[in-house]
Amino acid sequence: MPANSHCPLCQAHAPAFYHRDKHRCYFRCNRCALVFADRASLLSNQAEYAQYLLHNNDVQDNGYRQFLSRLSEPLLARLATMGRSAGHTGLDFGCGPGPLLAKMLTEAGQEMQVWDPYFADVPAVLNQKYDFICCSEAIEHFVQPQYEWQLWLRLLKPAGLLAIMTKRYTTLAAFSTWHYKNDPTHVSFFHQDTFSWLAARSKMTADFVTNDVVILQKTG
Repeated sequence: MPANSHCPLCQAHAPAFYHRDKHRCYFRCNRCALVFADRASLLSNQAEYAQYLLHNNDVQDNGYRQFLSRLSEPLLARLATMGRSAGHTGLDFGCGPGPLLAKMLTEAGQEMQVWDPYFADVPAVLNQKYDFICCSEAIEHFVQPQYEWQLWLRLLKPAGLLAIMTKRYTTLAAFSTWHYKNDPTHVSFFHQDTFSWLAARSKMTADFVTNDVVILQKTG
């Protein structure tokens, strides 16, 4: 199919033009509400990797730890309601060069694996089943999020949790001045309606913890 002719999440045809800035154009899916960047504007793998090397993901950074606690704390609270507070198997998907979130969850007694296409590409990790998957500030980088979503559903055990941190867009007016879209590696932008649509289609519940954290749980 021609670039931008279908939604990279739900595959619906003819997404609508949404916004143009000095960097690129954006399109919005009328079915699932995903906004995505013009596919002609995507970075090469080499350029994308170079951008990630600029990120400050120091596992010794207390500020970064505090930031990630916005995801880890509600996730651990939900895990505690699943019969035991520790010993769950978890996957930090898109962990980046400094997998601090996995370290924090390991310190809390969880059994963690990590995976990242650039920094922890271990195929065996994607052949296991997990009680939970966490994805912090990574889903917005997915070029074909339909692929990762289906992978997550396959990797999650029944009643498994999917904990995602990503800033959600709200309105076109807010999107037009949103700094988050200016990162050239950010190519897929989610609305609360997007996660609600995914939850309904995938037989999951969705708990919108904050404006950038959502925890979904398999029900079927």
